[in-house]
Amino acid sequence: MSLSRLSLRDFVIVRALELELETGFTVLTGETGAGKSILIDALQFVLGARADAGVVREGAPRCEIAAEFDLSEPVRAWLDENGFAAEAGEPLLLRRHLDGQGRSRAWINGSAATVAQLKSLADELVDIHGQHAWQSLTRPDAVRQLLDDYGRVSTTELRGLWAGWRETARTLEQARQQQATLQQERERLQWQIGELDKLAPAEGEWEELNLQHGRLANAQGLMDAARTALQALDEEEGSATRLLHRALQALQAQQHIEPRYGEITDVLQGALAQVEDACHDLQHHADPTELDPAALEALDQRLAQWLSLARRFRCQPEELPERLAQWQRQLAELDRNSDLDALQQAEHAARQALLKAAKKVSAARAQATLKLSQEITAAMQGLGMAGGRFEARLAALPEPQAHGLENVEFLVAGHPGSTPRLVGKVASGGELSRIALAISVTTSQLGQAPTLIFDEVDSGIGGTVAQTVGRLMRQLGQDRQVLAVTHLPQVAASADHHLHVSKKVDAQGTASEVRVIAAEARVQEIARMLGGDKLSDASLAHAREMLQP
Repeated sequence: MSLSRLSLRDFVIVRALELELETGFTVLTGETGAGKSILIDALQFVLGARADAGVVREGAPRCEIAAEFDLSEPVRAWLDENGFAAEAGEPLLLRRHLDGQGRSRAWINGSAATVAQLKSLADELVDIHGQHAWQSLTRPDAVRQLLDDYGRVSTTELRGLWAGWRETARTLEQARQQQATLQQERERLQWQIGELDKLAPAEGEWEELNLQHGRLANAQGLMDAARTALQALDEEEGSATRLLHRALQALQAQQHIEPRYGEITDVLQGALAQVEDACHDLQHHADPTELDPAALEALDQRLAQWLSLARRFRCQPEELPERLAQWQRQLAELDRNSDLDALQQAEHAARQALLKAAKKVSAARAQATLKLSQEITAAMQGLGMAGGRFEARLAALPEPQAHGLENVEFLVAGHPGSTPRLVGKVASGGELSRIALAISVTTSQLGQAPTLIFDEVDSGIGGTVAQTVGRLMRQLGQDRQVLAVTHLPQVAASADHHLHVSKKVDAQGTASEVRVIAAEARVQEIARMLGGDKLSDASLAHAREMLQP
């Protein structure tokens, strides 16, 4: 899988560019300021890098970058997992816009995507080594991450355990410092709970008490209403039940003549049954035993207790059961946080789990340091540092950190017999560039991204070292797609494909262009890189010699 096409519209000084890329090793060359690195910047942008409105070409409303990749199984799996369709045989297409106000939009295979998704997918597509890669060799976090990436060391679990341990340690320390305050809070909660426990308010009890109180307080009126209804329905001479019976008898006597009377009698019998059921229920409500002054007094007292506690704790009466449950939960949490023995045990257990995971990470790092040291030392021999030695070392920390039990240090001995010392303290700028290049080549050989990009990582070298760099990149290009922005003719001459970047000025302003060069055009470009703009017979002859297979 590789990058097959890159399209730019109104990006920096590029108006419009459609670039088709090949597999193998491709170089991009051109004069200083022609815009060689603009292509790399555009690719990084479409892969989720940050950019501001300044990358939009002056006078244009927005810029647009599109990149097309061949599909691989890891990328297809990523697309399926993240909900982006990928038809068999179809390429992967990424697009991103940025307008003059800095607003960005992105798409993956035509579906809207987030910048975070582009960044996640980028790890499966491209590995970029920048021209200032040496600067990261002086940053402890970058050095550690480089080793972890090289050794496939994951610290995800470790960081979660560290966060858990720090939380238990913080809780323990707070409990130690706040014992007096916690005791006061515990006593307050215990008193409040004790007061409500005397009432023992049940959920829904307040509503039920009010309902019962209303019935007892109005018992006489309810009983009178029930008796009046009973009389009208069943007890008086012209009651409803007697009238219904009379109507049924009259219709039943004639229904053998008029069949429809039978249907009417069925309806009336149903009505009679309902009236009789109502009368049965009303008999209960008309019973004078419903008048119970003692029960009413008991309800009054219970309601008064609810109201009194509600006023004391400044809430509505119906909220008392939840207040009780809330205070009980708070007291239980307070008891847990005040139990120093339990907190100490929790902190110890969390620390031991962290140390166990951290030791596994340390063991994996120790193996990675040995292999990385050997690989980079071997690469240094061909990069002008013959006899030099590189050493990755683990430096123990006094306390566990989120990344483990140690920092990682890179040391180098630039000459045979010298003692390795920290890279940033002993290496010159040129040496740092060569060490960074050795690391880039070494780690790239073990990477998974199918496309490797080197953006002027060969600065500060020349001669036979440059030839070695070109040879190494060509070797990498046998298995993966390699793109390199370079100013070295030795590296350019080693490439399988050559792209030339130039800048032109016309009535519309300054613009950058890219074209594929081969044959005599490539000879002239190599000669320019060797001796400047004025081409001589000697530089042309030297260029032809360098391009000989």
